[in-house]
Amino acid sequence: KNSTSAISYLKERNISGETAKIFDLGYAENNFQMLINKFSSTYSEIDLLNAGLIVKKDSNTYDKFRDRVMFPIHDASGNTIAFGGRILKDDTDKPQAKYMNSPETILFSKKKVLYNLHLARKEKKTNNCLQIVEGYMDVIALHQAGIKNVVATLGTAVTQENLTQCFKYTNEIICCFDGDKAGVRAAGRSLEIALPEMRDGVSAKFLFLPDGEDPDSMVRKLGTEDFNKQVDKATPLSEFLFDQLSDGIDTSTADGKARLSKVCAPQINRIPQGVFRQLMLEELSRRTGI
Repeated sequence: KNSTSAISYLKERNISGETAKIFDLGYAENNFQMLINKFSSTYSEIDLLNAGLIVKKDSNTYDKFRDRVMFPIHDASGNTIAFGGRILKDDTDKPQAKYMNSPETILFSKKKVLYNLHLARKEKKTNNCLQIVEGYMDVIALHQAGIKNVVATLGTAVTQENLTQCFKYTNEIICCFDGDKAGVRAAGRSLEIALPEMRDGVSAKFLFLPDGEDPDSMVRKLGTEDFNKQVDKATPLSEFLFDQLSDGIDTSTADGKARLSKVCAPQINRIPQGVFRQLMLEELSRRTGI
């Protein structure tokens, strides 16, 4: 509450004080020794290093996060296990990473953790659907708009561990990506990872936003109701898989149909045995005549 710059930044992003409190948002002072001085009587230097709160270079130690808005990262039970930090302003003379996460620790592995799962799993709507987005601010903006069944990956594409966690709490995931080339590539990687998790009874969809937009900007532009309408139009995994794999293949020719079969069949066979895989093979048969 003492940082006017952090409060100004959150206000610029339309984040209310109430929302900031729900997500325990904070601020790391622009001070190399604040945490070390604060906790030196309680924790050893090794403790702080192992927790990823300080960094050691040569014989010197200093705080990892400085002059950043801070986002506590929780495990599924709500315990704080790591932090993310965002710079308040770009410095052209000394460019910094816009976002920074805690390093891998005994408590925290970014590929295994989803931001906001501890709150999203308590939402009744999550039983039917869980949205996966790419950033802290996307989660926070959607939550503030009343869309609370949302989690975010932590600087990585969706991982198998992420999906395993999600399907403990929901029957359907919707991966929400930016509409640019990077977003399509991320969706392609997520598709690859999702296929072995597609047992009968669960489903996955993909939502692509217009180029240059993200969930944060879209929900502010459209409002909650219209954003939810976009979510309802998300592309099913089955459709996205055939669209991805048939890209550049002329399926009106015999050669094209044979090629489509060759690229699709191995991917479909990565889906667990069951009704869904059988339906996918039947769809491939319909598209190729084989």
